[in-house]
Amino acid sequence: MIQFLSRLVEPLRLGRRTVVGIPTVWLWVFFAAPFLILLRLSVTDMGEQLNPFAPLLTHTELGGWKLNLKLSHYVSLFVDRDGHWGDTLYIGAYLLSLKYAFWTTVFCLFLGYPFAYFLARASAAWRPVLLMMVMLPFWTSFLLRVYAWKGILADQGIVNNVLLALGVIHEPIQMLYTDVSMLVGMTYVYLPFMVLPLYATLVKLDPRLLEAAHDLGASPWKAFWLITVPLSRSGIVAGSMLVFIPCLGEFVIPSLLGGAENVMIGRVVWDEMFSSNNWPRASALAVIMILGVVMPLAWYNAKVARQAEKERS
Repeated sequence: MIQFLSRLVEPLRLGRRTVVGIPTVWLWVFFAAPFLILLRLSVTDMGEQLNPFAPLLTHTELGGWKLNLKLSHYVSLFVDRDGHWGDTLYIGAYLLSLKYAFWTTVFCLFLGYPFAYFLARASAAWRPVLLMMVMLPFWTSFLLRVYAWKGILADQGIVNNVLLALGVIHEPIQMLYTDVSMLVGMTYVYLPFMVLPLYATLVKLDPRLLEAAHDLGASPWKAFWLITVPLSRSGIVAGSMLVFIPCLGEFVIPSLLGGAENVMIGRVVWDEMFSSNNWPRASALAVIMILGVVMPLAWYNAKVARQAEKERS
């Protein structure tokens, strides 16, 4: 009997290992391994041959080994040529990227939450159609969608022509290559990434909770703030991460809609990699950006895990 049960349990264990193992292998192959390669490039001394894959260990004439690690690529990100801390192009690019990513996330949340709430409260017959409208922009090339905004926001674009025809303005307004064009383009592109996680959370919300709150005398706004928002916190966090993280390293939108002053970290990495041919510094920039994203997420996940453990205990 015991042997028979062990034979039944063994496929279950194999299935559990497969379910856990496939995502683990995926993360190692497509995240951990590229990150380790970037980390290795960031401490490489290219030497006179400008070889970004120069060996880190070299054999000396005395028969020993020499470790060739160059950490100046990291130091140069925070120290300028005069030795002053905190006044470099790279720190400015990091801060500008954080600013645009933050405001894009705020605008996406402000616009996406009402739309996701409307989707969740719509009739079951209309939800597939509305969801298709949310995902419809993905059927068009990302590059073409960003290019379209150039035609909309240009001095001779659609917006300025309509305002001139209505007599609202007397000369074109500079909207392209400004903060306005950057935030409009990034909000438009990443809005579906906020709507979909919010919808997935709000559609599971039990409407009877709101009815009970109304029966107890709570106003619609108070019931929304005390019940709907806390229960949709997981969707807010997931949507914010899906918007904030790719916005932080965005390259295409700043290149097409941003001006010379809107230099985000993605453009700086591109310039260092392909224009300056300085692969170690570009890798150091990428490593700092990845750590700046992963470490807060790891801290937040650990905090949530501790809270869940306290609630269970």
